[in-house]
Formats: sequence, structure tokens, C-alpha cells
Amino acid sequence: MEKLQALAIEYGELALGYLSRTEILFQVGLVIIAFLPALLLSRKLEPLLEERARAVKGMPGLLRLIVAFLRRLEWLFFASFLGLAYIVTSVTPWPATNYLVYSVMLLAGAWLAISVVSHVIRSRVIGKLFAVVAWTFVATSILGVTDDVAAILDSAGFSLGDDGPRISLLLVLKSLLLFGIILWIALAVGSFLDRRIQGVEELTPSLRVLIGKIVRISLVVMAVFVAMSSLNIDLTALTVLSGAIGVGIGFGLQKVVSNFISGIFILMDQSIKPGDTISLGETFGWIRDLRARFVSVVTRDGREYLIPNEDFITHEVINWSFSDQNVRLDVPFGVSYNSDPHEVTRLAIEAAGTVDRVNMSSNPPVCWMTEFGDSSLNFLLRFWISDPQNGLTNIRGKVLLALWDSFKEHGINIPFPHREVIMKTPVEVTERKT
Repeated sequence: MEKLQALAIEYGELALGYLSRTEILFQVGLVIIAFLPALLLSRKLEPLLEERARAVKGMPGLLRLIVAFLRRLEWLFFASFLGLAYIVTSVTPWPATNYLVYSVMLLAGAWLAISVVSHVIRSRVIGKLFAVVAWTFVATSILGVTDDVAAILDSAGFSLGDDGPRISLLLVLKSLLLFGIILWIALAVGSFLDRRIQGVEELTPSLRVLIGKIVRISLVVMAVFVAMSSLNIDLTALTVLSGAIGVGIGFGLQKVVSNFISGIFILMDQSIKPGDTISLGETFGWIRDLRARFVSVVTRDGREYLIPNEDFITHEVINWSFSDQNVRLDVPFGVSYNSDPHEVTRLAIEAAGTVDRVNMSSNPPVCWMTEFGDSSLNFLLRFWISDPQNGLTNIRGKVLLALWDSFKEHGINIPFPHREVIMKTPVEVTERKT
């Protein structure tokens, strides 16, 4: 702590002495004068250039980079004007030094490049972290205080025991930076390879998901070990930690591990895959994604259910498209006893054929008379569809409407039950005497 206070006092005295010089104050004025026209010029040109840049179609990545650059034109003009000032002050006898103008010019150019790159990164957290780390490193390097800053950060730390390692703020920052860079590279490479694997048509959807997950997990594990080796961390010291983690998994993470292992089995046996239409309990929908812990199922009303993988192993699952997409549906109906059952059968099949989603080629509709009901002749209309993910209730409704229109056109009645109420107890009417 005393060392930090001494360094702060020393740098404060140097800064005051540096800024009190006339030639330094002159350079400060040049910096301020250069920034004002740069700001005004950028505000005039930025809207015009951005409007032309947005005319670029089909290249969103390039457009994002161009827009990010155009919105920081003031730093480009600022660095350019400082470059002119640096050239002028270099050929004139006074001031004797123009180091401040040169340093601010480099800082402005570095900030322009770092700011553009950080805003191009889609993750805002990673972008901001990159901007802070890169700007700190570049600024300390340009100002020549890298060693002093490293000494200050290294002085803030503690030792683990007498012979234990020393943990300082500098070591922590280096570790976080190294871990972040290596993990980011591993995730980026894993995502790239995963996209390439998903595009391989020769592999089944389940196998593509399984290989993609194995590749990404393997890269992350390798990145962690590489980062730990680069920091000279003894991996044998993690033996006790791994044992504790194993005990924690055994007691507290049973469901997590169970779902993870269940997900691997689901991908291996290919019982379900993305795009399948399934029914699990009261949930009916199609599978959007297979994750390490859950399966994403989207229903017809737009709800997305995140169902644990374990439920697909331990519960009964109806996969409407396990072997193929063809699904048979039944529509029961009844007509009056005055109707000709042969004519009803023919009209029902023709009515089902008028609905677009009904399969008429390989599995045409059939209609069978099932029984003589109490007040109707009962029939069962069976038809096949090949797109169950588009809904089952809606296709049944369309077929029923087609039956209604056809029966109404040909004079076939659909009966409804009649009931008679017989009053066995006579009702006595009494006259009211006045």
C-alpha cells in the first residue's frame, strides 16, 4: 500500500511539472484545436456516407463494419489533423519536442481501431471486455508506463502460506485474459465446425447434433487445459478438487448428469431428432432443438417447452414421424337412416379428397360403416397426411366441413337426438278466490 501511495505521489509531481511547461501547454492547445473541426466535419459527412453505405445489400457483415467505422469518423479526422500538426511542429524550431501531439495521435488512431472492432463483435460483453483490455495495453505501451503499471498490479497480492504460490492482481488479470481468449477461440472454432457438420447431408440429424456437441465440448476442455498449462498451474493439484466435484455430482447434480447422459443416449439411438412431431403427455408439437440438458418442443400455439432429456427415456413418447412422416387420422360421423350407405361412403371419400393435405396417391382415404346406431348410421372415415407438424385438429376440421358441404348438396341429413318428456303426475290447477 505504501508503494502504491509513493508511486501515485511521484506520478502526480511529474504530471504537474510536465504540464507547467510552455511548449506542453502549446501542444495541449493544438490537440483541442484539432478536435473541434474533426467533430464538426464528422457530423456533416457521417449521415451522407452512412446513407450510401446502407445501399449495400447482401453483405451484412461488411455493412456492420462500415457503419461502425463511419460513426467514429471524428477520431479519423482527429488523428489526421494531429498528424498534420506533428509534421508542422517537426520542421519548425519551436517547440523543441512534440511528443504530446505524437502520443495523442497514436492514441486516437488506436482508439478508432479498437472501438470499431469491439462494436463489430456481436456479443456486447466480449466486445466491451476486448475494448477495455486492448485500450489499456495500447495506452500503457504508447505512454511507456507498461512496466510501472505491471509493478503496481503485481504489488497488490498475497501468498498462500510460507511456501505457497503468490497470487497478485497482475496474475489474476493475465489468467482471466488468457482464459477468455483461448475459450473464445475454442467456442468460435467449435461453432464453425458445428455449422459445417450440420451441413453434411450424408449424416442423420441426430448424428450431426451428437458429433457437433462432442467437438464443441472437446475443444472447450482442451482450451481449459492449454490455458492452465500456459499459466504453469500444476494439474496434479486438482486431484482433490476433482474428487470433491465428483462427490458433489453424486449428491447434488444427479438430475443434471442424468439429463446429460439421457441426451447422449437419445442422440445415439436416434429415437427423436430435430423436426420430428412428438406427443409427450399433454404436449404435442415438433422438436426444434436437442440440447445437453433438455429438448426444445414447439407446439401449434407457439409455446416452446423445454422438456428434460430424462423424460424421453423414462416416459412413453409418441413419435409421429419416427420411421416416416405419414400419419393416419380417423373422423367418425353419422347420417340418418333414410340415407343410402353406399352413396354416403362414396361422397365421404370424395369430400376427403378435396382437402389439400389429404394423401390421395399412396394411401387414399377409405370409409367404413361401423354400426347401426340409436338414431344414425355410423361411419368411420380414415385418411393419411404427410405433414403432422402442421397440425391435426385443423385437418380434421377441414374434412368435417367438406363432409358437411357434400352431404348438404346431396340431401343427406345428419341426425341429432330427440327426447320426449312424459309428465306422469297430473298437475292440479287451483283457482284463486278473491
